[in-house]
Amino acid sequence: MDTVVASIGGSILIPRSGGAGFIKRLAAVLVEASNEVRLFVVTGGGWVSRYYIDLGKEIGAGEDALDDVGIDPTRINGKILIMALGGRAHGSIVLDFDQAVEASKGGRIVVMAGTRPGQTTDAVAAQLSVKVKADRFVNATSVDGVYSDDPAKNPRAKRFPNMTFKELFEMCGGIEHKAGPHVVVDARAVDLLSHAKIKTIVVDGRDLDALRGALVSGECRGTVVEG
Repeated sequence: MDTVVASIGGSILIPRSGGAGFIKRLAAVLVEASNEVRLFVVTGGGWVSRYYIDLGKEIGAGEDALDDVGIDPTRINGKILIMALGGRAHGSIVLDFDQAVEASKGGRIVVMAGTRPGQTTDAVAAQLSVKVKADRFVNATSVDGVYSDDPAKNPRAKRFPNMTFKELFEMCGGIEHKAGPHVVVDARAVDLLSHAKIKTIVVDGRDLDALRGALVSGECRGTVVEG
């Protein structure tokens, strides 16, 4: 059985409009996938975290304080996902990698979130991937892969079906951390995944068929990063 770590963007889990319908459908896909893979999920903060971080910036807070305020929404999002997963998930948010390994032994889906200031939830998910020796890292975001430019702004942007870690790292713009980044994959995460040689898939988390494929088999519309 493959081990898979999924980093699910907060704006996928909690869109700006809509109720619980999507979260229920997402949870059903995760439960289905967990019948075939050992599954860990890390939840991001999305637009909610960025809202509070921007508010903190206006107040004049420093980076550490901004990071700290951005962590709480990641954990709330994780708790909501655990509710939707019901008995198929470990019953609480896990904030320690050793605890995540222990929690997975019962065959339940393990949900993590932000752990400490100074790193993104993508970086948390990458560290978890290394810890559990994941076969795949799935980054469920708001675009269907890695593009040459922002596809929302440039209709001529090209989607890359495959790329190397070096190419992705260069596109991420380096490893310096700022609170609340809005990039496809965090550069620190890319660096960790590259060194561990963990196959990485960037997929549109709103496309549940694509997400299911990425989780279960690694086959889907998206961008595969390896080598």
